[in-house]
Amino acid sequence: MKKMIFLLLSFLVVSVLSACGSNDSSASGAEKKELVLGATIPYSDMLEEAVKPYLEEKGYKVTVEEFNDYVQPNIALNNGALDANLFQHKVYMDGFAKENNMELTSVITVPTAPIGIYSNKYDSLDEIEKGSTVAIANDPANLARGLTVLKENGVIDFDSNIDPLRATEKDITSNPKELVFKPVEAAQLPRTLESVDLAAINGNFAISAGLDLTSALVRDKLPENIINRVVVKTENIDKQYVKDIKEAVESDAFKKVIDQQFQGFHRPDWMK
Repeated sequence: MKKMIFLLLSFLVVSVLSACGSNDSSASGAEKKELVLGATIPYSDMLEEAVKPYLEEKGYKVTVEEFNDYVQPNIALNNGALDANLFQHKVYMDGFAKENNMELTSVITVPTAPIGIYSNKYDSLDEIEKGSTVAIANDPANLARGLTVLKENGVIDFDSNIDPLRATEKDITSNPKELVFKPVEAAQLPRTLESVDLAAINGNFAISAGLDLTSALVRDKLPENIINRVVVKTENIDKQYVKDIKEAVESDAFKKVIDQQFQGFHRPDWMK
């Protein structure tokens, strides 16, 4: 009987210790080592070339998923299909999160492809003729950016009280060239170059269409809240894998890839 009691107590002690060890393992993070990162072109290339290798050296298995719109990457992030994404600036992130009841947080900004004014007809803004047609994005954030590029270069003007990040065609107070604006889905803007005189094209879509960023007549000057960034769900901001992603972006290896493969990109202040 004593032997049976001893064996039973020994079994219970081992079970308790095993359970504690298991709990300690999960409490210590059960650290995530398989990551799925989402991005639009060219940021998917930036992740593949400049972030993924660094993380894999730290023991992660990394998959980069490419998207061709500005909606699905946040939906996938919110439902857990992605661990982080890279495609959006803070103004868009905050607006999308509020509209869709999400909690999203910026991790770090990255070099960003600027919106540029492109034309198959003109070689400079000075050549623009009266009544020329201009294709611009039909979503609020990129529409405002496209108009602001034209404003900053003296082509149009709008009321100084208007927030340049929320400007629309209705806010234009001066249009001496009598430009005609044609709103188009941002991803389709490169295709309009055959049918319009000018187009304000997002850098990522310009690159996807084979346009050289340096061939733009002018490019926008990006304030910090319009620079693209790595984004995660707010609840994960303190996770180790998020810290490691930030470390990857801050690394010399990342800067080297940017210098070699992402010329013409606007760099955030921390990289200057």
